[in-house]
Amino acid sequence: MDKLEAMNAFAKVVAAGSYAEAARRLGLTRSAVSKAVMELEQILGARLLDRTTRRVTPTEAGLAYYERCVSILAEVEETEIQISRLHDEPKGVLKINAPMTFGTLYLAPAVAEFMARYDDLKIELLLNDRFIDPLEEGVDVTVRIGMLADSSLIARRLAPAHRMMAASPDYLTRHGTPRTPGDLGQHRCLSYGQLAAVNRWQLMENGQVINVPVTSILCSNNGEVLRAAAIAGNGIANLPTFIIGPDIAAGRLQPVLEQTPPSELGIYALYAPNRYLATKSRLFIDFLAQRFGEAPPWDDFAQSNSRPREGSAGG
Repeated sequence: MDKLEAMNAFAKVVAAGSYAEAARRLGLTRSAVSKAVMELEQILGARLLDRTTRRVTPTEAGLAYYERCVSILAEVEETEIQISRLHDEPKGVLKINAPMTFGTLYLAPAVAEFMARYDDLKIELLLNDRFIDPLEEGVDVTVRIGMLADSSLIARRLAPAHRMMAASPDYLTRHGTPRTPGDLGQHRCLSYGQLAAVNRWQLMENGQVINVPVTSILCSNNGEVLRAAAIAGNGIANLPTFIIGPDIAAGRLQPVLEQTPPSELGIYALYAPNRYLATKSRLFIDFLAQRFGEAPPWDDFAQSNSRPREGSAGG
């Protein structure tokens, strides 16, 4: 194995935290990957990895070498792309991760259209509602909805994801319509997340964020579960318009407290901070930003209803 291949094998081990997983991603045997790393350690005269029965972690020297390897490998890839003119016709596998509901409703059709443009590109689309580490799982582009925590990943905003509070006409007939945010404490609420963490909703009132106590009778990490419960008359849901917009347009759900909408979130594409963003990833992110934008198609329902105001929340 030449030095460049050995550097790539080492970088995969660090990213995966495992010789076996790195070997799987590279299509090599575990022994071949282990041998490559040992050869690098002999050349450098330094131990690069600490090995335990559970995980492989880089030493201080190994971490510094890993950062340089990632940069060098990215430059090599970008050079090859430019020479092969892959900026016109990207090839290889593009691995994407996204939330389940948004991925099914809006990302899947976008991926189908994107694939039609590039015949030589293969897509691996993984949908789940848990936050993953793209570096550890080898994901090229991760789509996330929410307020982003600080991380080493680079984020690009793709679109707003306005949220609305809504309930079925039957529920509002039986329980009444809340007139102020404080009224929510007397209602049955359907919340995204875990029960211990959803005792308050963040709303916008006169340009300021307010925290409103709520009583959540159903919590889930999947918006479709909450949508179904709201339509069945079980309570007031706080959900993105890309989930409940069609139900509002059809009258299955009615918006409440539109003057104090949930606080703003957004839809983002996350990717690793390499010096050069792989062309296949860049093209896909540009495509999504153009397809969705600041006036996304899932808000078209608002033509016959009160549209969320500029600056209102998304989720």
